Amino acid sequence: MNWLWLVSYFFGGVFAANAIPHFVAGTMGRAFQSPFAKPPGKGLSSSTVNVVWGFFNAVVGYVLVTRVGSFNPGATSHILAFGLGALLISLHAARHFGQFHGGNTPART
Repeated sequence: MNWLWLVSYFFGGVFAANAIPHFVAGTMGRAFQSPFAKPPGKGLSSSTVNVVWGFFNAVVGYVLVTRVGSFNPGATSHILAFGLGALLISLHAARHFGQFHGGNTPART
């Protein structure tokens, strides 16, 4: 087991999970925050930019998982590395984007 493979799978999970909100918002025709907005990560980018950015993230995630080492979905360490990357970026995104979309406030009953 090469530890660099696990680093690659971790970042593969990061990129794969980061692809989801951008690609989904873009395909729904909605503007969404992206690194290309003004200011970066806070302003809104067009739906087209988000589709391209989401697709790029998915491709990078795919390459990091399938072209580095020998990813085995049955190997616990491989899945944990990928899943941890996906979980951490998802939690970060939830907190960051929640500032702009009301996701950081408790639900009112």
